[in-house]
Amino acid sequence: MAFKLIEVATAEDRVQAILAIAEELGVDDVQKAPAPMEDGRWLIRLVVGEIDRQGLLDRLQGALGKSENWRITMLPADTVIPREEPEEEKKPEEGGGAEEAEEDEDKKREEQERASREELYHLVEGGVRTDGDFVLLVFLSTVVASVGLEQDSVAILIGAMVIAPLLGPNVAFAFGAAIGDRTLMLSATKSNVFGVTLSVLIAGALAYLIAPNIASHELMARTSVGYAGIALALASGAAAALSVTTGLSATLVGVMVAVALLPPAATLGIMLAAGHWSLAAGAAMLLVANVACVNLAAQLVFLVKGIKPRTWFEQQAARRAVMVNILTWIALIAVLVAVIAIRQAAPG
Repeated sequence: MAFKLIEVATAEDRVQAILAIAEELGVDDVQKAPAPMEDGRWLIRLVVGEIDRQGLLDRLQGALGKSENWRITMLPADTVIPREEPEEEKKPEEGGGAEEAEEDEDKKREEQERASREELYHLVEGGVRTDGDFVLLVFLSTVVASVGLEQDSVAILIGAMVIAPLLGPNVAFAFGAAIGDRTLMLSATKSNVFGVTLSVLIAGALAYLIAPNIASHELMARTSVGYAGIALALASGAAAALSVTTGLSATLVGVMVAVALLPPAATLGIMLAAGHWSLAAGAAMLLVANVACVNLAAQLVFLVKGIKPRTWFEQQAARRAVMVNILTWIALIAVLVAVIAIRQAAPG
């Protein structure tokens, strides 16, 4: 069981409301400080296990929203002793009651397993920072990918996929649309454009210094887009979003996203430097298709998982942003699919 420690610092007139919410939602343990802090606020600690954390945070914010000088802090709790024994499962009633009970249990389990909106924001926000580490990772992964493409080595390409930082901006953009955060969407767009552009320039510079091996199978495989590539990118985007919402291994998912984004970007830079304009156009089309597929799949996963803002007005704005993004990505993918069909149908 994954526990979280939620600390609530609030004015005295909100303490009873917080305690009542904790009792109503079945918080595992509630600890109220014996005395107020130096600034007059009271500290309440909530040990949260298998309950709907998003629902709890929304209720807490609703109770604290009209007061002043409050803060909610969520911390990971690796171990809680003594461990709680699992409750015995109740036998479902016969007939339709059994199906309804099973559906309610599945819904409750999904709410418990899903990370809260605030936790997700903390995870994805770090992926849009174009700091020195981001630039260094882009540089290193592009160099490794260029060498792998040049030497026709899958093993070297896998090394580039592991360290590629292109996962963060794409997932952050889809998440920003899901919660209607335009600032996050803009930051994600800037990071994504910066990362891809930097990768293209670095790969191009390397190809300018060292003539590329056009006979490389791995290199030529990234100069055209097909239905398999689109399927891969869709799977990558879905896996990326699932990794954030359910806590799967971000490293493995980062590899999948790198498969879809980094090699085409490096191939584009190599072909531009070598003067192979037709092959460069194919690599660019593959890159655009993959970016669209990754974002569409991630957006759909966040939508299915019920990721949305807390207030009604924010939800309306977010709904519009989600619909616009989904329709835009679908339209772009449809155009690319049509181009693929035309190319495959053309003689020779």
